[in-house]
Amino acid sequence: MGATIITTEDLREFKMALLEDIKQLLDSQPSHAKKKWLKSPEVRDLLGISPGTLQNLRINGTLPYTKVGGVLYYEYQEIMQVLEKNRVHNKF
Repeated sequence: MGATIITTEDLREFKMALLEDIKQLLDSQPSHAKKKWLKSPEVRDLLGISPGTLQNLRINGTLPYTKVGGVLYYEYQEIMQVLEKNRVHNKF
């Protein structure tokens, strides 16, 4: 059984091919796969935050929401806008 040598260039090519395949898979998903409105647990999972942090984002007005019958809904696009607006651009 012979040994195969894998170079960093081989790994780089594999990574780029894999990323392209993943991008194609994501692009082929139907547009309705992304929900317009998310509930609190989905937002917490998306942002990786605790219930208390989500509450603070609501209270201080950082994250807009809609309340219907005691259920809080957050618009996906507004969450993405908040993330973009608060993006930190490093000078380095």
